[in-house]
Amino acid sequence: MTFQEGGSFGGGRVRKGGGGKVAAGGGAVGLLVLAIYLFTGVDLSGSTGAVQDPGGQTSETVGACTAEQANTDRNCLYSATLDSLDTYWSATLSAAGGQFSQPDAVTFTDAVATGCGNASSSTGPFYCPPDATIYVDVSFFDQLAQLGAEDGPLAEQYVIAHEYGHHIQNITGVMDQANRQGTGADSDSVRVELQADCYAGMWAGAAASTVDPDTGVTYLEPITQEQLQNALAAAAAVGDDNIQEQSGGSVNQDSWTHGSSEQRERWFTTGYEQGTLEACDTFATDQL
Repeated sequence: MTFQEGGSFGGGRVRKGGGGKVAAGGGAVGLLVLAIYLFTGVDLSGSTGAVQDPGGQTSETVGACTAEQANTDRNCLYSATLDSLDTYWSATLSAAGGQFSQPDAVTFTDAVATGCGNASSSTGPFYCPPDATIYVDVSFFDQLAQLGAEDGPLAEQYVIAHEYGHHIQNITGVMDQANRQGTGADSDSVRVELQADCYAGMWAGAAASTVDPDTGVTYLEPITQEQLQNALAAAAAVGDDNIQEQSGGSVNQDSWTHGSSEQRERWFTTGYEQGTLEACDTFATDQL
């Protein structure tokens, strides 16, 4: 899915950070703290002093981008996709009677300090609830192909939209209400992730008709079937079963935290086709 010709996006939405290395000692503890937070919801950063070093955010930001630049430069794509997500979710939550706030966003290389602990690029894109920030090392998109996905704009936008979905869960209370310390195919951890996939699908289904209030131009061109398949392949690539198989292990549903490839594709499709918060309530069904 490409940005509509004539579109333009203001700068400053995404901060640049990181560039350091995660060192032994504090950095290693920081990675452990981050892993504990992301997979259990337990925030240990304040008790360990782990948020130290490897490169915090700077005053530098991703600058203004044209649609053409957003279609070719990944940092511009990140910024422009967030612009579209801001517009979509502001209207969607307001219509549902909710309160909206934008997440912060950071692009980094190598390693970065976050409100959840220190992160390295090997962590992959993630959302940190304590500082309400999405963190993306855009080089991650090159790794999607290694997991079996076809790279493409919508595949990359899916990843960003999924992390944005976690922000929606944070401000609506889902993050606090869910028991994210459990694992398994029916766990709250999996339900949280599948709902974020569904929210990503909601945005994708509406993005080609969502108008940028600053330009009067719709954000994105209509999705082609090939682009949709690329996004679905990206969702499948990060399924727990696929990752377990790619790492040479056996599939163990009891250890799942994100859901299977089939589930992730299906819930993205549910959001894409039905486009409602109610349809994305993964906590209201016994059959994930």
